[in-house]
Amino acid sequence: MTLADFLRTPFPEAQSLEGGPPEGPARFFNRELSWLSFNWRVLDEARNPRVPLLERLRFVSISATNLDEFYTVRVAGLRELMREGNSSLSDDGLTPGEQLAMINADARRLMSAQQSVWNRLRHEMEREGIVILSRQRLTRAEEAWLRDYFETRVFPVLSPLAIDPAHPFPFIPNTGFSLALELARETDGRQMQALLPIPAQLPRFVALPGGERFLKLEDLLLMHLSSLFPGYRDAGHCSFRVLRDSDLEVEEEAEDLVREFETALKRRRRGSVIRLKITAGAPDRLRRLIMDELEVGPDEVVEVEGLLGVADLRELVLDYRRDLLWPSFTPRVPERVQDHDGDMFAAIRQKDMLLHHPYETFDMVVRFLAQAARDPDVLAIKQTLYRTSRDSPIVDALCEAAEAGKSVTALVELKARFDEAANIRQSRRLERAGAHVVYGFVNYKTHAKISTVVRREGDTLVTYTHYGTGNYHPITARIYTDLSLFTCDPALGRDATKVFNYLSGYVQPAGLENLAIAPIDLKSRLLELIAREAEYARQGRPAEIWAKMNALIERDVIDALYAASGAGVLISLVVRGICGLRPGIKGLSDNIRVKSIVGRYLEHSRIVCFGSGHGLPSAKARVFFSSADWMDRNLNRRVETLLECHNETVKAQIVSQIMAANMADEAQSWLLQPDGRYVRYLPEGRDDLFNCHRFFMENPSLSGRGTAGARDVPALTHSAEQRAAAQG
Repeated sequence: MTLADFLRTPFPEAQSLEGGPPEGPARFFNRELSWLSFNWRVLDEARNPRVPLLERLRFVSISATNLDEFYTVRVAGLRELMREGNSSLSDDGLTPGEQLAMINADARRLMSAQQSVWNRLRHEMEREGIVILSRQRLTRAEEAWLRDYFETRVFPVLSPLAIDPAHPFPFIPNTGFSLALELARETDGRQMQALLPIPAQLPRFVALPGGERFLKLEDLLLMHLSSLFPGYRDAGHCSFRVLRDSDLEVEEEAEDLVREFETALKRRRRGSVIRLKITAGAPDRLRRLIMDELEVGPDEVVEVEGLLGVADLRELVLDYRRDLLWPSFTPRVPERVQDHDGDMFAAIRQKDMLLHHPYETFDMVVRFLAQAARDPDVLAIKQTLYRTSRDSPIVDALCEAAEAGKSVTALVELKARFDEAANIRQSRRLERAGAHVVYGFVNYKTHAKISTVVRREGDTLVTYTHYGTGNYHPITARIYTDLSLFTCDPALGRDATKVFNYLSGYVQPAGLENLAIAPIDLKSRLLELIAREAEYARQGRPAEIWAKMNALIERDVIDALYAASGAGVLISLVVRGICGLRPGIKGLSDNIRVKSIVGRYLEHSRIVCFGSGHGLPSAKARVFFSSADWMDRNLNRRVETLLECHNETVKAQIVSQIMAANMADEAQSWLLQPDGRYVRYLPEGRDDLFNCHRFFMENPSLSGRGTAGARDVPALTHSAEQRAAAQG
C-alpha cells in the first residue's frame, strides 16, 4: 500500500448489533482492560519476526515494567475503592470489584504469555551465543571466577537475616526482590527460616568472562549459602517480589510543597502490598510466612513458573550486539540550522521551524537553551519541566543562565509520577544557581511543554518560543515521537508569556490568540471544533477529522465524535494506548476507524486536524498539536496546551507528512474492532508493508529549507464515493 492508497480504501463496513446501537455504559470500552490490551500489543512485538532478536527481548521487559506500574497505580486505586466500600461505576458500568476480577484474570494470562515468549527468545539467543546458564552447566573455571566475584562484589552488600522472635521480618520495598530460605543445621538438622533481600543495585544477570554467558544472581547466591549461613544447608527455598501501592497523597494546604512531597515519597515506599509474585513450588511454611508478614491474601499472590522479575531482562539487551538490534540511526540536524552555522535564533527568525523527534535531533532544543544561556543579548528564560533526565543538559543551561545574571523562571512539576524525587533535586539545584522556581498548582499537574527566551534585538525585545508535545528529556526523546515548534511569532510569544503568568500568579490568562489551555478552555475548544466539522457534514461539504494521541477516554469527547460520525464526518484516529471509543458500529460510529501503532519508536505526539469543509489534506484545514491526551485528567485536572498552527509549511508537514504516514502505516498498525479486539495483518513473505517509522528515518521533513528532500509525500484524499456514503 502506498500513502495515497490508504484514504482511497473504504471505511470498514459498520457492524450492526442486535437491539440497535449501544446506549449508556455499553457505548464505552473499559479503561483498565483497554490498557491491558495495549500491553498485549507491546508483548506481541516480542513475537514479531520482523523485529531484531534483542529488540524483541526489550519488548518483553517493557511489557513487564508496564504491568508493574499499572498495578502499583491503577490497580492500587481500584483496590482502595473496593476496600472503602465505594461502588462507583466506571464509564462502562463496572464496579471496582468487577474490574479487579477482570484485570487479575487478564493480567495472569499476560504474565504466563511473557514466560512463554521469554522461553522462545532464550532458545533463539542461545543459537546466537547468548546463554543463560544453570548452576549445573558451569565449568570449574567459571565456578572459580564466580566465587571471587561473589566475595568481592556481592558478599559485602548482602544482609542475611534469620527470622525468629528476635529477628522480625524486615521491610521489603516496592519492587523488592528476595530469597526466602529453609535452612537445616549440619550438626543436628535443626531448621531455621531466613531471608536474603537482594539489593537493587546488584545486576540481576552476572556476566561471565567473555560477556555472553550469564548466571542469574539468585543462582549465584544459592551457590554460596555456606558463606552467608555457615554450618547450615539449603532445605528449601523460593524467590519472591513485592509490588506496593505507589500513589501519592498530598495535603492541599501544605505550607511547603517540596517538604510535603518528600514526606509523601517516604510514605509511598511503605505503601501496602498489592501483589506478591513467588516462585512456583515454594515450601508451604515459607509461603505462609511471607503471606502473613506482608499481609496479602490468596488473590494477591501470583505463582510464577519460570523467571521472576521479567522486567530485569532489559539487562540482556546487549548494546555491543549490533547485529541483533535495530539498525543504527542518527537523527538529522535541520538544514536551516546548518545554513546559519548552528545559530538557532537566526534559523528561527527566518521562518517557524517544526522538528519531528526522534528523526530530527532533540539536541536542537538543548542548543536553543544553551545558546540563550550564553547570549549577552538574552534577558530572560522561562521553562516548564515535567520530566527530564538525571544529568539534564536542559537544567545545566538554565543554571548557567541564572548564574550569568539572566532572569530564569522554571516551573517544576513535583507531581510527575515516579519522577518526583528527581524533580525535587533539580528544583533545589536551580534555586542554588539563582533561578526562580515555582511549582504551579497543588490541585493540577502542569503538563504543558513551553519554553520562552526574551532577547534584545536593536531597540526591541523579541520572544523566541518553543512549544512541544513531549517532555524536555533528551534520553526519552531518542525513542519517543514528538513535535517541537520553534517560533518568534509575537502572538505565540504573548500566549506563552500569559501561560507562565498563569502558572506563577494563578490569574487566568485573557485574550489568548492561538492557544487553548486546560483546565480552562481546551476541552470546550475541542468540542466546538468537532461540532463545527459535524455542521460542515450536514451542509454537504467535505468533513474529516484526523487525530493522533496516546489515550482517548474522555466521555464528552467520545460522545462528540459519535455525534460527528452520525452527521457524516469521516474520522480516522491513531490512538496508541487506551481507547474507550467503540468504532465501526452501525448507528453509533459508522464513520470512525481507530488504529494503534506499536513499533520501534513510542508514538507520543498529540495532533488533531480538521478539514474545515475542505477535506484533508487541504491548505484550508485547521491543524493543532497539543501536550494533552483526550482523557479526563488531561482536559480537566492538568495545565495543558492546544496550539493552532498557521504557518503553511508547518501545516503541510503535519498533515501531508506526519499524519498521512501514520494513517498509511501497515507494518506496525493494529486495527480496533467493534468488540474491542485489535487485529493486524502481517502476511508472510511481504517485506513491502508501509512502515511510517522507516519512512520518517529515510525521508527528510519540511523543517529544513522548506522541501521534503528526497521525495514529497503524495497528496491524500478521500474519494467522492466515500464522502457521499458518509453523508448518507
